[in-house]
Amino acid sequence: MTNLKYFKRSDFDCQQTGNNEMDDNFLLRLDELREICGFPFIITSGYRDSTHSIEAKKKKPGTHTKGVAADIRYSSSSQAYTLVKNAQEMGFKGVGVAKTFIHVDDRETPSVLWVY
Repeated sequence: MTNLKYFKRSDFDCQQTGNNEMDDNFLLRLDELREICGFPFIITSGYRDSTHSIEAKKKKPGTHTKGVAADIRYSSSSQAYTLVKNAQEMGFKGVGVAKTFIHVDDRETPSVLWVY
């Protein structure tokens, strides 16, 4: 079990099944990102089972099903900027910007930045 400063493992439970197969290294990196950003993170989505309604619609399960992704709510444009900037500097390979959250992941493919 990974010792985290800012999160409980249960913060990342699948919202539909309660299962949680988050990668320990990813959680440690996310904890470090939280430290660097300097403001609280609210995780809106962590681990997702392949049966989760969002994942079930996909042709190929996403990074949430591998336990290497999280969606983090932000409340201001400065928080969004800080999250994106620091996530990229730390080497998170997937960064997605939505209206109310930032997605970060440790995908195996080349780095990508997108807007929902």
